[in-house]
Amino acid sequence: MNDLNGIAETIRSAFETKNAARDAAIARSREVIRHCAEGIRAIHRREWANAEAKLASAQAAANDMRAGISRYPDLYHAGYSQDALKEVVEAFCTYAMIRDQPLPSPESLEVENSTYLNGLAEAATELRRFILDLLRREEGDTAEAERLLTWMDDVYDELVTFDFPDAITGGLRRQTDVVRGVLERTRGDLTTTIQQQRLQAALKRVENQTGKA
Repeated sequence: MNDLNGIAETIRSAFETKNAARDAAIARSREVIRHCAEGIRAIHRREWANAEAKLASAQAAANDMRAGISRYPDLYHAGYSQDALKEVVEAFCTYAMIRDQPLPSPESLEVENSTYLNGLAEAATELRRFILDLLRREEGDTAEAERLLTWMDDVYDELVTFDFPDAITGGLRRQTDVVRGVLERTRGDLTTTIQQQRLQAALKRVENQTGKA
């Protein structure tokens, strides 16, 4: 009986330690996601210094989260942990693509390959919002919009080649389908804007020629 009590107490103590680590990881994952969301918002507002500070905070919180559950692989691979790390990938990749900087690697962000690909997919869809903001400007920066659309196209072209089971890719196939839909809509919006600009330019030329006559 004494042996049973001792074994039970040892297990209970281990569970309490692990549960505390889990609670801390969940809290830290929420902090990571918040910093990433704030970073992406700053990116869209072109507040570059603020965006960089938020990304640094997100990475620091992610490092703390990883350190707290380093003894527990199952907690590291849990949904809340990987979702938070996916947000890190999305934020950093969105920043890199919009700022025309080298794309961070899975190794530099310290994430799993499947987490990286899903975060990259979400970053590609995030570009749509930035592109639409460019097109809404009075002059319509179509050159920059085309550059970002090329990024979306390139990301999709790579994602579609990962033909592996969802258990390996973390449901990448569904996310790739989302990217395709967003890409097609964005290409249509950009094409319409370019056509309108060309029409306006042609009308202006005719107007100028008529005025001279």
